[in-house]
Amino acid sequence: MGQTGVSMEGGGSEADAPDVSVVIGAYQAMPYLIRCLESVEEQTLPAARMEIVAVDDGSTDGTGEYLDAFAARSAIPVRVVHQANSGGPSGPRNVGLGLARGRYVFFLDADDYFGPEALERMVAMGDRAGTDVVLGKVVGVNRGAAKSMWKETVERADLYASNVKFTLSAQKLFRRSLLQRLGMRFDEKLRTGEDALFTMEAYLRGNGVSVVADYTCYYLVGRDDGKHVTKSGSYVLRFDSARALMRLIATHVPPGPRRDSLMVRPFVITLLPQFGPNLLKQSEAVRERKMALAAPLLAAYWTPGLARGLKANERLRLVCVARGRLDLLLDIVRFMKAKAEPALVRGGRPTRLYLAYPHFRDGSGLPDAAYEVTVTEWIGDRRVEAPERRPYVSLVRRVVRRIRRTVLRTRHALREHRARTEARNRTEVR
Repeated sequence: MGQTGVSMEGGGSEADAPDVSVVIGAYQAMPYLIRCLESVEEQTLPAARMEIVAVDDGSTDGTGEYLDAFAARSAIPVRVVHQANSGGPSGPRNVGLGLARGRYVFFLDADDYFGPEALERMVAMGDRAGTDVVLGKVVGVNRGAAKSMWKETVERADLYASNVKFTLSAQKLFRRSLLQRLGMRFDEKLRTGEDALFTMEAYLRGNGVSVVADYTCYYLVGRDDGKHVTKSGSYVLRFDSARALMRLIATHVPPGPRRDSLMVRPFVITLLPQFGPNLLKQSEAVRERKMALAAPLLAAYWTPGLARGLKANERLRLVCVARGRLDLLLDIVRFMKAKAEPALVRGGRPTRLYLAYPHFRDGSGLPDAAYEVTVTEWIGDRRVEAPERRPYVSLVRRVVRRIRRTVLRTRHALREHRARTEARNRTEVR
């Protein structure tokens, strides 16, 4: 049966450890908590092979009482911690992680729920592949969820080439020995994006990432009252999150294409939304403050390689921010809000494509490269592909042309030399 209270910090031998510690931080989670806990009990993984560590973070809606009642009747070992409200998800997760005994840890949000085979499938994948992080397919219920990383099941995903870097939520299976070895905890100073920082560190410093894409493991629930933690916080907190994630990536990945590929995530997902249509509704003071907060991040981490990995409108807006051109940025955002379609302009050798957003070649100083199509784009219903860049082919062609010119010059010189020799011989005969 379950038990209530706080135990000593997680430990014990690997042999007697459960497979998974399901860590649930809960604040004002009723009635969603009911389905959440039912989904753990419905797991095909036997009850003896898992445990629940639940942290009631100062709830006043019956969450704590329901956890105690569930612990008293469940066949799954349950530990419940009651604490004063910490103000965010990091504190409860850290408390739960400190008490976890499982070989793996899964951070289950109290609003969400598992598919019945989720833990069995993810544990099997982690054991088979030997990886430290396992992603299970996520679908949204009454809300959106990322989709691009669930195209196929893979034992070892390429962090730099795949889309796993775009799912940095905490709802994943983590090997606890990795978290212990690195002393990993959620940053309680960050009020948003703390899960992205934690997950990216596990990606970068762990022994590989697996993806279970052929079964829905996790249902991400949108609350009817709209009180979802990721929707809270001011814009300043978003910049704090972007700054922390960029710094982490730069610490562990040297400059170059691999770092650029990872930096796309904080630039596009965290930073760029601050310079979208909502900017038009905000005061001049807020706009200027956003520009000031973004400027040092662009100065430190913006590179040509990163720029080429973005869509034209994304790159163009960030170029405006980097140059301090709020006036031009607002024109581009207005154009986007109106859902206007930029003209497609072709030119250059080799051929390049440009999307003529506002201020294209109008003397405002924005470079053509900011407008270039470098990744697949959709303009209305039309798909626009970037022209194929073949630098090695171009190099070979240049070398071949040089060789041909050298051969032709040599032939011409030999003909002239032969002609002079023949003329000299004819003179000597006379």
